[in-house]
Parts: sequence; structure tokens; C-alpha cells
Amino acid sequence: MTGAPPAEPVRAQRWLIREPVPSEVRERYPDLTHPVVQVLYARGLTEHDQVQTFLSPDPLSQLGNPFALRDMNKAVDQVRRALKQGQPIAVFGDFDADGVTGTALLTQALQALGGKVIPYIPHRLNEGYGLNIEAVDQLAAQGARLMITVDCGISSVKEITHARKKGLSVIVTDHHHVPAQCPPAQAIVNPKQVNEQQPWSDLAGVGLAFKLAQALLRVEKRLPIAPRPVTLTERDLLDLVALGTVADLAPLTAENRALVRAGLEVLNAAARPGLRALIAQAGLQPGQITAGHIGFQLGPRLNAAGRLDTAQVSLDLLLCTDEEQAATLAAELDRRNRERQQLTGEAQARARQEVLDEEPLPYLLFVTGDEYPAGIVGLVASRLTEEFYRPSVVVEVGPADGISRGSCRSIPEFHIAQALQTCSDLLERHGGHAAAAGFSVQTARLDDLRQRLQALAAEQLAGASLVPGLKIDGALPLADMGGETYRQLQQLAPFGMANHTPTFASYGVQVRRHKSVGREGAHLKLTVSDETATWDAIGFRLGHWAGHLPARIDLAYTLDLNEWNGRESLQLVIKDLRPATTAP
Repeated sequence: MTGAPPAEPVRAQRWLIREPVPSEVRERYPDLTHPVVQVLYARGLTEHDQVQTFLSPDPLSQLGNPFALRDMNKAVDQVRRALKQGQPIAVFGDFDADGVTGTALLTQALQALGGKVIPYIPHRLNEGYGLNIEAVDQLAAQGARLMITVDCGISSVKEITHARKKGLSVIVTDHHHVPAQCPPAQAIVNPKQVNEQQPWSDLAGVGLAFKLAQALLRVEKRLPIAPRPVTLTERDLLDLVALGTVADLAPLTAENRALVRAGLEVLNAAARPGLRALIAQAGLQPGQITAGHIGFQLGPRLNAAGRLDTAQVSLDLLLCTDEEQAATLAAELDRRNRERQQLTGEAQARARQEVLDEEPLPYLLFVTGDEYPAGIVGLVASRLTEEFYRPSVVVEVGPADGISRGSCRSIPEFHIAQALQTCSDLLERHGGHAAAAGFSVQTARLDDLRQRLQALAAEQLAGASLVPGLKIDGALPLADMGGETYRQLQQLAPFGMANHTPTFASYGVQVRRHKSVGREGAHLKLTVSDETATWDAIGFRLGHWAGHLPARIDLAYTLDLNEWNGRESLQLVIKDLRPATTAP
């Protein structure tokens, strides 16, 4: 082993290590191991009531009153009026997993209340994001008199004005950035409106759809209007909430965490035929599904249909009750997901090369071309941002006299939805939030948009250290890790955005053995020790370190359960490593 640099360049990361938990805080929790108390402290949980709530075995007890959301009373009144009068209700959702799960959820809830429901998911390629005039006209022609949007609508002033003229009442449920001018809807349920406070502000679109369904079911219990007893419960809908919330990368804190934690219990029961089929198609087992499985296996399959064609197949899967039909639909989603993966890989390679050809690297990456399908531009932008740690915009270029569609991903230092709002005079449509957004623009204005966005980024990011940060909950000896720590850490799940898998650092550990493993030696397997404890570890995509590791290294890692040949053992999963330094 030598101290030479690795054979391949390594993307530098800033280790953002939280300070050690004070002894007086640690002593409050004698039943918790040191690493677990350190994680709780790193996440701002130091008081008994906070810790008890976070570790509570009954997440549903933490759900807030849906009527605390602005305009919820108005929305419930509108829906119940339509139900009483037998008016058809249109549910217009976005074509991603968040919008589709929210549309399925509201459709199921309204039908359980006796409603006549017309669910509608726009075609990404033919209609684009959000409401459109043609869809409004179609829904009106089908007899809809109330339209509820899911995960969209907050920026649709023109379209909702048109809907009102066609005689439709409109309820907007949307979690995206609130523009300066809101649409003329009868009710707007959006937690980002002025004066809205936690726990609402980070709800996904499906979370807001659930809050509306929750409010309707609670009022129905007190003042029933349904033609028959309603057997649907709030809990029955939580599998959809978990799916959409995790797939949309919503922060798993506050109400979101409670919803997903409870939703995973429902999802693992696999009572819904469509989800049973999707779980089987993904090679998973009911009872073992985590938020990670949603993010990397179930969510991408639900999203694949809308990226390549129409998301109607995903909606049909979630709502179907026939086992044979569910299996057919799940197989179709799996096929489309494989196609999506191939297209994304090809587009990513082109976009990456286009970025590398640009010198110097701009503060905001802006990639355009007719070879970037609109359904995958968001995935390509996400990968560019991950690799280069800059806001990224990828655009499918339309005809010279037509419309181009783009998707954006960003870093915490640059609010991409606000940036698009600043450029709204150039755009046909736009919407999103701080980290992700989308837009449509006249192709002739693309260069103007590029210049405006890159100038904004240069102004706001000048002097910023554009290096990704690795959040580490604390620096601890390897000897502090173990089976009881792992068991207690699982109580902090589900892990995801804003509640990352607990990550630790250990300094100056000795490398006893190491080798590259996997296809073409892509991964690094090693054994490390700090003289009192010895651990096996795996570093995915770190195989280029093989043959170049110094005798002692610093490790950043998570604790994981490795299952191999029917045996289980704990191991470290390396997030980053470097030659040993002096511990802070």
C-alpha cells in the first residue's frame, strides 16, 4: 500500500461533521447507545418530548389537523356540495409519481364517498406540464363541474380563468413555489402560501391530496352525505402517500416522516393488487420494503410511463382491482423503465461531454438539443448537478417556431424556482421548488433564457465553494459501532431527504486488507481496525483506490446489514475516504 493518489480522479467532498453531543445531553438517554444519541443531537433532537415523538411507534398520532391548512374549509365545502348534487368531479394530476399517486388517492377517496370521478393525467409529450386549455375543455365536455388539481395548478392563471368561464369550480392542491399572481380558484391548498408554518410546508403533492381526503373523511363521519356507509379509512390511503412522497424527494421530517413511516406499514401489507404486482415485478418481498426501495425501484417504475409516453398506465395500476390486469400493467411499467434507463444513459453521456467541452465551467450548466427527450431531461439534469455540483438545465429543443421544454435541478445555494420566476417574461409556463423545476419556452427565446439564468447564477454563486458537502452526524471510534447501535438506528427510519442514513466518521483507522471487487474492479472491499475493533467494509465505485491506499485512512461511512448466502453480518458502507489526517 502506498500514499500515491488513486488511479482515477476522485470528486472532492467537504466533510460537514457535527460537533460531539455534550455529556449532559448524552446522560439523559442511558438506554440509547452513544452513536444514536449523537445522531439525534446532530438533528436538533435533544429534549425528551422531541426524542419520544421521533421514536414513537405510533406515527399516526403525530398527524396534524388538516383544517389548519389555509382554504381547507372552502375546499371541503366545494367537494361536499358537488357530492350532494351528484356533479362529476375531475381530478387533474401531474404525470410524475407524486401526481399519479395523489390522483389515485383522491379518486379512491371521492369514489368511496359516492362521487362520480373523472381522473385525468396529461400526456407529457403532447400536453406538457400542468393544466392546459384543451384538457379543461375536454373535462367540461365530459360533464365535470368541479376540478381538483393535484401537484400542479398554482401557476395556471390563464387555464383556471378559462375553466371558470366554462362553468367549472376549481380547487388547487399544489406544493410548488407560489407565484406573485395566484389563479382565480375557489380554494387554493398550498402550504407555501404566506404565513403557512410547519408541519405543512414540505408536504408533497400526494401529501396535500391526502390532507384533503383526510378532511373529507373526518367530516363524513360527523355529517354523513354518502349514499352508503364509507368503509375507507385514512390509513388505507397511506401506501400511496409513502410512494409519492419518497419518489418526489420530499424531506422526510415532521409530518412527511410520520406519513411515510405509517405508509410503509400499509405498503408492506401489500393489500392493493397493483402494488402487489409492482413489488413482485421489482423482485421485492412484502414486509421488507423500505423508503430506499421506493426511491430506487418502485418510484422509477411508476415514473417511467409518464417519461416515455403516458402515465395513464401507472394510474391504472394503482387503481386496478384485478390481479391479472395488475400483473400485465406492472410488466409494462418494467419494460418502459428499462427503456428509460437506456435512453437516460445515452443522453447523460452526450450532456456530460457537452459540459466538459465548455471552458471555463459556468456557474449554471445549460444543455440543449433535440436529442434530449422531454421525459428524461430532469434525470439528465439531476445527474449533471450531482457530478458537477452546479444548477443544471437540460432542454429538449423544439421547432424554430415552436416550443422547447426544459427541466432544472439545483443545489442548496441557488433557488431554481425563484430564478425561473425572475425570467417569467421569457417563459410560456414554469413551476417547481427550490431544488427542481420545469418550464416551456419559445425556442426563439432559448438563448435569452440561457444568458439570463447564467447571469443570475454567476451573481448569486460568486465566491461560493461549489463542492458537494457530505453530512456526517459525528466522529466516533469504530468500537462504538455494533449490533445494538444498528438496531436502535433503525428506529430513526425512514431515511431519505433531510433525514439521511446516519453517517459517521472514524479517523486514522488502520487498513489491514483491501482489494477491488465487482465488474472491472469497480468497488473496494477492505478490512479496517482501530486497535480495539475490526470491521469489514465496502466502498461502492471506489475500486480505483485499490493498490493506492495508505496504511491509515479517515473513513466516512454508514452501518449496514450484509446478507450473503443466508448469513447476516454488519459491515461499514464507505461514503468517502482520504489519507489519515488529525481528527478535529
